[in-house]
Amino acid sequence: MSEILILYYSRGGSVARLARLIARGVGEIEGAQARLRTVPPVAPVTQQAAPPDPDEGAPYVEKRDLAECAGLILGSPTRFGNMAAPMKHFIDGLGAEWASGVLVGKPAAVFTSTASMHGGQESTLLTMMLPLLHHGCVIAGIPFTEPLLSTTRSGGSPYGATHLAGAKDDPHPSDEEAVLARALGRRIAMLAQRLG
Repeated sequence: MSEILILYYSRGGSVARLARLIARGVGEIEGAQARLRTVPPVAPVTQQAAPPDPDEGAPYVEKRDLAECAGLILGSPTRFGNMAAPMKHFIDGLGAEWASGVLVGKPAAVFTSTASMHGGQESTLLTMMLPLLHHGCVIAGIPFTEPLLSTTRSGGSPYGATHLAGAKDDPHPSDEEAVLARALGRRIAMLAQRLG
């Protein structure tokens, strides 16, 4: 069974919902399963350590999750056209994993959610890909053979799955966003099996 690590940070729930949809897509490929993990929040001043597990949702990621996965899909809300600080903080701490080549040759993809259509979805996806390239991952997006990619009026990008939460921060993906998120999960699961 090849496991795809879906690693994300979510504050308002949108990214977590996308992660679960991507996990469904992974599960649609025979012989593949998703491992959902999240990163702990960060603060400018640390008063106490994060609890060993979050109160709800996916457990916190451990470095062994990276070694054990056959593929990786990173998700983060967009913060000024870039990934959120907790995801960046986690990635910045992966020097030993980079040096030992833990992720080399593994397929990887990215996903995000924004409040506005032009809130930096594509720049966030692209900047999330950069550390994955440094780690030697094989980057994949959503090909235009997915018909909804050409017709969606909300989220969805060839660079990865996206969600437009809107000004009211609606965490529920549209039907098109959900289909494209599942397609991304299937794609990485299939690539992991081919490359494995």
